[in-house]
Amino acid sequence: MVMTDPIADMLTRIRNASAQKHATVDIPVSILKVEMARLLKETGFVEDYKITGEGTAKMICVLLKYNRDDVATITGIKRISKPGRRVYVDKASIPKIMGGIGISILSTSSGLLTDREAKRSGVGGEVLCQLW
Repeated sequence: MVMTDPIADMLTRIRNASAQKHATVDIPVSILKVEMARLLKETGFVEDYKITGEGTAKMICVLLKYNRDDVATITGIKRISKPGRRVYVDKASIPKIMGGIGISILSTSSGLLTDREAKRSGVGGEVLCQLW
């Protein structure tokens, strides 16, 4: 089976694993997905991530984060820009997610950035996804 949207696959794996209260989730590795995992860790949506395996069997093992009541930190994930419809924003129109509680991940000329980092850097780009 050919995967046409690996980012949507990553987000779906995280959404499904957190809904089922799994401790970790394995995602096939790519440079873009490792950067997304790094941003999720920096913003506090996931506990940690590490790259496991070798060769073509490399995976990103993402350690999901829950609060004391076993409620997932990630309550919602939405893919914005899709292969069939790319969504770009300039620095002035970067959307705020849930009044600033959530984040947008943007692919910019400076690499992957959160909405706050992109505003601070004064760059726009492609809105890959939103998390809250």
